[in-house]
Formats: sequence, C-alpha cells, structure tokens
Amino acid sequence: MRYVIVLLLMMVTAAVQATEDKYNFATAEREQTFRELTHELRCPKCQNQNIADSDAVVAKDLRDKVIALVNEGQSKQEVIDYMIDRYGYFVHYQPPVTPATIVLWVLPVAIIILGFGFIVFRQKRAAKKQDWNAADEQKLAELINQYQRQEREQ
Repeated sequence: MRYVIVLLLMMVTAAVQATEDKYNFATAEREQTFRELTHELRCPKCQNQNIADSDAVVAKDLRDKVIALVNEGQSKQEVIDYMIDRYGYFVHYQPPVTPATIVLWVLPVAIIILGFGFIVFRQKRAAKKQDWNAADEQKLAELINQYQRQEREQ
C-alpha cells in the first residue's frame, strides 16, 4: 500500500513541475528592456495580466516576439509600436491620447467633477431648507404643547 501511495504522489508531483523561460541577451540593457516591455504589454487573451505573468500560449508567443525584436536591436518604442500595429491599443497598458481614446481619459475626470458638483449642490440646497425662523419656532412650540395636552388627557 505504501508503494502505491508513493507512486501516486510521484505521478502527481511530476505533472506539477514547471519550468521558467530562459532567455539569452547580448547585453544587460536589452534584458532590462525585455523585462520592462513584458510588464507593459497586456496579454490579449487574459486581458488583465501582462505578458510576463500570463501562462497563455499567446503570451508566450508575444514574449518570444519581444525577445526577437529586442535582440534585433529595436528600441522599446519600436517594439510597442509593432505590438500596437498588430494587436491594437488594448495590448499596451498606457494607451495614448487620440480621438478614439479621449473618452477613456476624460470620462473619469468628468464623472468625478460632476459627482463633486452634485454633492455641493445638494449640501447648499439642504442648508437653505434648514433656515430656522421665529414662525418655525412658534409652530414647533404649538406642536409640543398639543402633544403634551394629548398626553395629559390620556
């Protein structure tokens, strides 16, 4: 029985062993460029993961393409432009301000400003309603007296 358990554990752990991609770079600068790019580029399949952290096949293909472009001597911006041309602005975590993406940049600020304006408007409106005058004071005194009379009668 012990041998069966050991054999099963060995089979399970053999499938779990993972390997890390090893890349060779001509210079440390190219390696740094590669690391920065893989953290800036988004996986098209995973959507909220960069290609450095994603295990998707397309992310591995993108990492391989990035390393090929970096080893060819292309700059960081040239690699980003290549990926944007191929996959669109979605692949880059920091899309540029263009007529197509202006809404993404302006809308959050506009919502915050409108929300703040709404809160200020409501506060001012509520403050106006709370003006206390002598007529209100007299009306309150009458209501209190009426309530006290009803309590005594019961």
